[in-house]
Amino acid sequence: MEYARLKKAKKITAVLRGGKRVYADTLAFVYSPSKEAEMAVCVGKKYGKSVQRNRIKRLLREAFRASRQIGPYSVLLIPKKAEDYSFAAFKRDIEKIIGKEKLGEDRTA
Repeated sequence: MEYARLKKAKKITAVLRGGKRVYADTLAFVYSPSKEAEMAVCVGKKYGKSVQRNRIKRLLREAFRASRQIGPYSVLLIPKKAEDYSFAAFKRDIEKIIGKEKLGEDRTA
């Protein structure tokens, strides 16, 4: 899936404040409408040292990229604290949320 990275603190704060939150087993998914598909990952220091945090970010980015196409939304992925993190669990939860919230792109046009 093609998406832009959500990098500006102002945009991330806007998504956090005005976006809709959906929770799954492994993560919180915050989204709001935008002009294009954008994504950011928030992993704070409570998740461990930098090696663990970077692994979580890589897993989340890859799970998001490998999931279904998403419409024009700004998405913020926040993992839940756990002992172990897996690509399969993140991908399953992202797919479930995209389907449940009907965020996928409309391909009939």
